[in-house]
Formats: sequence, C-alpha cells, structure tokens
Amino acid sequence: MCTEYLNGRGKACLQTPSGRLFAAMTLFVGAMCAVSARAEVSLAEMFKPAHCADAPRLPPYAEMQDALRDYIRLSEEALAMRASAIKIYHELAARKQDSRPLNGEELQRISEGAAALVAQREALFKIALAHECWIVPPFKGDASDIQRVGVLMSLSAALTLYDNYLSAITLYRSDGELRRLLNTADQGYALGRGELQKAELIYTAPMIRSRVRKAIQWFDKYGKGASNFEGYDYLYQSVAQSPSKNLVGQINPLHAVREAFEVFGDFSLDSLLNGKNQVSHYASLAVGNTTGLVETRKGKLFGRPNIEQSVASALKAGDILLEKTPFRLTDQFIPGHWGHAALWVGTEQELTALGIWNHDLVRPHQATIRAGRGIVEALRSGVEMNDIAHFLNVDDLAVLRRSDASKETRRHAILQALRQVGKEYDFNFDAESIQRMYCSKLVYYAYGDIQWPTSQMLGRYTVSPDDIARRSLNGGPLAIVLLYHDGKAVTPEQPVMERFLASGR
Repeated sequence: MCTEYLNGRGKACLQTPSGRLFAAMTLFVGAMCAVSARAEVSLAEMFKPAHCADAPRLPPYAEMQDALRDYIRLSEEALAMRASAIKIYHELAARKQDSRPLNGEELQRISEGAAALVAQREALFKIALAHECWIVPPFKGDASDIQRVGVLMSLSAALTLYDNYLSAITLYRSDGELRRLLNTADQGYALGRGELQKAELIYTAPMIRSRVRKAIQWFDKYGKGASNFEGYDYLYQSVAQSPSKNLVGQINPLHAVREAFEVFGDFSLDSLLNGKNQVSHYASLAVGNTTGLVETRKGKLFGRPNIEQSVASALKAGDILLEKTPFRLTDQFIPGHWGHAALWVGTEQELTALGIWNHDLVRPHQATIRAGRGIVEALRSGVEMNDIAHFLNVDDLAVLRRSDASKETRRHAILQALRQVGKEYDFNFDAESIQRMYCSKLVYYAYGDIQWPTSQMLGRYTVSPDDIARRSLNGGPLAIVLLYHDGKAVTPEQPVMERFLASGR
C-alpha cells in the first residue's frame, strides 16, 4: 500500500477555486505532477513498510462508519477532478489548434491547483496507509466487518491514486508544451523543477505496487459478502471497477524491470504512451472511465437512434428524466432503483412558445439548446447541459411530467434549472443548501412547490431519484410518460414503477 507522502510545504487549502472547468482540470493535473521539495529522498525512505502490532486495534463501529462516509466524499471529489481533467484536455487541444497561449489567470490556477490538490492527495495517501496492518485473515465476529471496511478503504484510496496517475500520464505527459509547463519550477508556490519526473518515480515504485497487490489478493479472497456499513457497496465497487486493479493485480512485476520509468512490471512508460502493448489497453480503459463515472460497459439504450428519436418526440419542456446505470460506480452509492435525475428544458420552438426564448437566463444557452443539448443535469464535474444521445448511456429510463403544470409553472422550473448551470457538484448531498447541486436536488429545486419526500444519507437530509419517482404514485403530481427497463420499452404505468421502487435494484 502507499505510505504517507513527505511534504515540506505544510497543509494546502483543499477548496477548489471557483470558475469554469479549467480550474478543476488545473487542480487535478497540478496535483498529479506536484511532489515534495524533499523529493531527493530515496524511495526506500519515502515508502517504508508498515510496522504492525501483533493485535491491531479496531475502532468502534460508529467511528468506522463516519470514516467511511468521509472517504466516500473524498473519493467522489477525486472522481470529479478526473472528469474535469478529461473535459478540459479537449479545450486545451482546441486552444493549441488556435495557437492561443495560456493566459496569466490560467497559469496562476495551475500553480494554485498544484498546491491545493496536494492536500487531497495526501489525504488519499493517509487512508491508503491507515489499515495496511489489517491485511490478515479475518477477525472473529463483528470485528471482521470493521476489518473488511478498513482494508477496502485503504485499497480503494491506493487504486484511486493509480487511476489518477494513469489519467494524467496518458493525457498530459505526451504533450510537449504541457510537460514543459508542469516541469517548470514555481518558487511562489514551493514547486520545484522537474516535478512531473519526480512524480513518476513515486507512482511507478515497484515496492508500492507489490503492497497494493497484497491488498488486492486479500480483497479477492475476503471482500465479498454482506456488510452492516452504509456505503459498503460503493466501497466494494470502487475497488472492483478500478482499471488499475486489473493492471496491478495481473501483470508480473518481477519480469524485465526497467529502472525508474518502469510501469507496473513488464512494460515501460514509453510503451504506455505509444500504445504498443497490453498496458495501452488498460491506459485507454482508464481514460475512458474518467469521463465522470467509472463504468464497465455501455448502457443498453446507448447508440440506438430509434430510441433517441422516440424519447425526443415524447419529451416536453419541463419534463423530468430518471435513469439507472448498474454498470457504474455511482449507482452503488445512490440508494434505491433510480441512480440519476435530470430536467429537459426544451427546444427553441418550445421555449419560444413559452415566451422565454429571449429571457436573460435563456439567452446565454441559446446556441447550446439549438445544438440539441437541452438536458440540464448535475454531474461530478458540475451542472451542465447535454443531449439525449449522451444521456441515454443507461439501462433504464423514465420520463415524468408534472400533470397539473401550467405554462407559468413550466417556465419557472426551466428557468430555475438554467440558473444552476455552472454550479459545482454537492458532494454532501445536502437538500437544504443552495451553493452546490446534485442530480435530484436540481429537480427538487426547480419544482420547489412540490412536497418531495426526503431521507437521511451521510447525516444530512437529502432527496434521491427514487424520492422523485415516488411522486408519480398514489395520485402524486407527476405522470409517467415513458419507461424503459433493461434496454426495452415497458408499459408506463404505476404498478411497473412500484415494482421498480420496491426492488431497490
């Protein structure tokens, strides 16, 4: 497993700078490339083996539950940074094609981001190290459940670091301009010269990989099974779906080690970047999975133009969309059947008919809406607008419509949804806050006059996608317009929805 990182700069602020997605990308990339000013310390000193007592002390159940909740938030934040990095890479590529240099604000954000994200990385390192001594045969009784959560938290944190490394390397290291920039010293932020190369020495250390492999073997043998901990399914899937788990766990590290630039055993960093062997497959998988959601396959409604057309023709401005993606990590964390919610703001024709096409809140998004991106949704990277084809990377879909909605009600909901575009994701899932948004909270906020059911998750009042769906039952204000299950159309009626909600999964 990973050990604590040696950092001579002290604590950095963990808050992500506000602003457009560039800030999130620069935070992420900077953190991946920033290492301690004491990086001349040998790897053997930096990654000392854990010294384990004969009988590790386990914390009380409640303390471990709190630790798991905190870790899930940290994991979600790391995934959000990864998603933003992918998006911004394309923006940087477009900037490069236009021969536009980075401006002063962007350069400053890179340095600020490097300092800020070191704190997040150190938190992951600390968790990765914290429970290494628990990688022993299962304890007896209830202690085994606490032990299992601890080991999986440490393994998940370590694999998150590996996944982040793969994402940063495959996207940014091969770009000469970005590589030069990220290897440039910045005295103002205590960032030394050649930080990217130093980071490679850390993230490719064979001794670290060997310790992670030990935890993976423990996970494969003891990780499955029921748990009393809220969030255990999320924790389990964060390990099972990690691209790095396959890479670290399967490739022999003892064959053809290639000095400092070795990557996971048999393959060199150059071959990773050039795509010449099996590592390229895993690197591509890592990049593909960092668009916001770790996924093991595509949804059963994805890439089906006939379904896209059916959904588009049925949608009406102000409609609510629910989806289920059992192949994604996030679905393991959201309680119930439905895993995500969004709102369709409509087409130019619909908004013109509603009298708001030229409204001050609509005008900035007119080009986006004309391009078909009329779905407002809160993803890890923030609240954004996407098209139907993008949204339909799902297995199950529901379209709900407020049956008693007047034009004024629909106008209000649409404008409220558009007000949220650009807000950061709410990793606290707090229904009572307004600064940040999560998916079903966006619907909760847009249709604020509906009495939505709420529940408690992570110690806060929250509204889930299932809570949204429940208002289509028993005379509620929502009507079921469309239903798809397991990639197939089903009758859009209440008994079917009731079965979905009753099943939980």
